[in-house]
Amino acid sequence: MTEPIIELHGVTRSYGSPPTVALAGVDLRVERGEMLAIVGPSGSGKSTMLNLMGTLDRASSGDIRIAGEDTTTLTDAELSGLRAYTIGFVFQQFHLADGVTAVENVATGLLYTGVPLAERRRRAAVALERVGLGHRLGHRPSELSGGERQRVAIARAVVGEPPLLLADEPTGSLDTRSGAAVVEILHELNRSGTTVVVITHDVELAARLPRRVSIRDGRIELDQHDRTLEVA
Repeated sequence: MTEPIIELHGVTRSYGSPPTVALAGVDLRVERGEMLAIVGPSGSGKSTMLNLMGTLDRASSGDIRIAGEDTTTLTDAELSGLRAYTIGFVFQQFHLADGVTAVENVATGLLYTGVPLAERRRRAAVALERVGLGHRLGHRPSELSGGERQRVAIARAVVGEPPLLLADEPTGSLDTRSGAAVVEILHELNRSGTTVVVITHDVELAARLPRRVSIRDGRIELDQHDRTLEVA
């Protein structure tokens, strides 16, 4: 069996005093190449789990390994390096820079990898082609639809070809048609080998993914696999 890309063992996360428990003893294993949804209502702990899997936050207790790295032992600088080369992020609100073009927005995904500017732009153009926006390289976010802006954000997340993509409510700001197009892009990335984890409260979106992990009150209450939806 290959090494999983995500492993959580007995992970807890609490905040404040007296403590508010956001995660309570979570165990989760995600194999390389999987595609899954972590689904739950607001306040269930799914965003906390995203932050921990993305090394944006540290657990209060328990063990977390990402791509074989024990994140509890890494310095902040080492965690930044792990994120730069291993994890791509997609958020509901796009987080694009309004004053620059699509290709320049995507090129920022390689900013901390040491890649020269010309090569960053070349790879950004390739990533935009990959998500169907090769004809929009010179457009600014204000000139793009919501669905196109999310595709730019996805291109930025995958321009460095990270093995793991974490998508937080990726269709939450989109209409049905644009949302369906974004989900298909995520499926295509998964078919090409990227591990895709979607954080969502949308049970219909979750039902379209081959694995669904339901979380409530900081605990995993259900972990389902639908073999018919897995990559062939």
